[in-house]
Amino acid sequence: MKIVIDTNIIFSLLLNSENTIGNIFFNSSDYFTFYSCTYMKFEISKHWDKLKKLSKLSEYQLEKSRELIYSKLHFIDEAIIPPKVWIKAEKIATNIDINDIDFIALSIFLKATLWTGDKHLYNGLEKIEFKKSIITADLFELIKLKRGKSFK
Repeated sequence: MKIVIDTNIIFSLLLNSENTIGNIFFNSSDYFTFYSCTYMKFEISKHWDKLKKLSKLSEYQLEKSRELIYSKLHFIDEAIIPPKVWIKAEKIATNIDINDIDFIALSIFLKATLWTGDKHLYNGLEKIEFKKSIITADLFELIKLKRGKSFK
């Protein structure tokens, strides 16, 4: 299953990879292939100082964490997404959060599910019946179903 990960999931991973999000991300490669757009790297860089402060990690530790996370992601350059997909994504994102257009467009383009921790985005997508989005708790339950109850 293809999963597009938005910035807030990566942000959470960088702050604490020893939680449910980290468990899913690092221990479910048998079930999921994770993607993100190159724009996400820009967003992480933009908030780097905030991440350092919140994580209480050294610059080196945080950079190593970022490298490890990025190594498990397939990055897709938004330039390859066709204009008709951008138009569709814009119609969806305009009434929810236009800043998430890249992730919505990538999800549509890849026919993937968008994993988000942004409740406003998730609820907005659910409201318009965009069926290809998922939150952490539901993704965790999906893995448990696939694997059996042994996934913790």
